[in-house]
Amino acid sequence: MQMRIAVIDLVSNTCFPLLAAEELGFFKAEGLDAHIEAITLTTKAISALREGSTDVYASGSVHAVLNSFPCWKGVKLIAALSQGSPWLLVVRADLRAERGDMSALKGLRIGADHGPDAALKQLLIASGLDAERDKVQIMPVPGAGEPGVSFGVAAAKALEAGQIDAFWANAMATEIAKRHGIGKVLLDVRRGDGPPAARNFTFSGLVTTDALIGQEPERIAAIVRAIANTHEALRADPTLAPEVGKRRFPPYAAELIGAIIERDLPFYDAAISKETVNGLNRFAQSIGLLAEPVSYEEVVAVQFGDLWRP
Repeated sequence: MQMRIAVIDLVSNTCFPLLAAEELGFFKAEGLDAHIEAITLTTKAISALREGSTDVYASGSVHAVLNSFPCWKGVKLIAALSQGSPWLLVVRADLRAERGDMSALKGLRIGADHGPDAALKQLLIASGLDAERDKVQIMPVPGAGEPGVSFGVAAAKALEAGQIDAFWANAMATEIAKRHGIGKVLLDVRRGDGPPAARNFTFSGLVTTDALIGQEPERIAAIVRAIANTHEALRADPTLAPEVGKRRFPPYAAELIGAIIERDLPFYDAAISKETVNGLNRFAQSIGLLAEPVSYEEVVAVQFGDLWRP
């Protein structure tokens, strides 16, 4: 069975379970011939899902699909790739700021990608900051939109070059900045930093269409099982991660991914809880993507719930 999967960024921890499922043979074990394609722009990846040129969209910020599928009409979440909002807020290493001190952001230029920037804006509001009053500038990361460029890598380079003062990005970017001595973590929301609501603003997950679920439920079940089995394998043996990294990542990223995945193992769980969806929908309402609450069953393909944990 062929399975076409669109991702935004291949050189990332965010969608790493997909690469691991392919390299460790879990897709093949389910009879899937998986083709993972990088589509740099979120809008293009979601359009590919709508048009049927891809079967599954793997997103680091699942709320983004609401831009093209209002009120979750026509799509469902089928599994989580990892739990919680996956981005960290990193500031210049020379900045006088204690971890958790949001006031340190006043007057700074923060690099953020389109989609994740909505979560950053809500994080500022929940922390009592006003971007205009406090002169906080949220801006694109220079060079991040070019074909084949990893957002996280571009963010770290822009921080080092002084083009931005901080960034809101995944753990890959964070690890690069920390190891090069150019950045430090101000907030890691899914580990409890910042406003509690921010932990469930969004998450990294798999999205497919209601039409495909109806037509080929076993094909969707197969990818869910593959991801759940991949999570289990990584938890049992984290040394598998650097082996996958060596095969799929550039050398600089392959060196980092093992430590990142081992640290993030508690978040590698395919389950999608009602609490997670409630938080996701509240966030979507706060940024104008939902007019009113939507039920859990309208968001999640609950028929695959028994497959989330092997």
